[in-house]
Amino acid sequence: MKFELIDRRRLKREMRDTLRTAQVSPKAMTALYMGLCTVLTMIDLMAGSKGILAIFSSVLTSLISLVLGAGFVMYCMAVLRGERAEFLTLFDGFSLAGKLIMLSIVKYAYIILWSLLFVIPGIIAAYRYRFAAYNLYENPDLGIFEALELSKRQTLGYKQQLFMLDLSYFGWSILATLPIMAENFIYSYQVTCQQFGIASGVFTVPQVSPTAYLLWTLFTCLWQLLVALFYLPVYQCTELGYYETAKASSGLDPTQRRSPDGL
Repeated sequence: MKFELIDRRRLKREMRDTLRTAQVSPKAMTALYMGLCTVLTMIDLMAGSKGILAIFSSVLTSLISLVLGAGFVMYCMAVLRGERAEFLTLFDGFSLAGKLIMLSIVKYAYIILWSLLFVIPGIIAAYRYRFAAYNLYENPDLGIFEALELSKRQTLGYKQQLFMLDLSYFGWSILATLPIMAENFIYSYQVTCQQFGIASGVFTVPQVSPTAYLLWTLFTCLWQLLVALFYLPVYQCTELGYYETAKASSGLDPTQRRSPDGL
């Protein structure tokens, strides 16, 4: 099976140009997607951290976020094909929510099992199944195991290239998580000072009230939203460009297959 060496920089430029042709602004769609995820995060926090209600809220909001993420990818797919994608495209993932959730469970179970051997096999497994959801978006009739198997074969020769794509956006990831990193640093510093009986000095922070914590979480989510406006659409479309190249070079098109397992 042959694979193609992708010119990442050229592909990024092409994706930026393509996104300019979208009927619905990529930044507006990103803001809607990230805004809804922020609302879900706040709802989860307000449900508390203990009890059945908290567990139910956490699971439900996570699943909804997963499905919204699928809708965002479907929007990007439509833009790349020159199709009209409305804001409602963001909710298209709900039509295959059941399969998408099952696919995610099986996928992460595989990744965790490989990670038990060592970190690197787990990372390789994550890239091996990178295109599984994309196969399902293009052909909802696929079984979850066939979607995973297709991805396994499609990513042959492309795992390292996908890793380099992720690495090229590492700076954006760091920028998006700056508030969380600052919070974790201060918390870790204070815990260390308490353990060793050292005065925490300049980093001493009074007991944080629930309201203050909610406000800080809201700020963190809004910060991530702001950063995402500048990179997320291009990143997602570029990854889809890798997927299209992998499909063409491998000859494995999910739209030409049917589910053998009925899942």
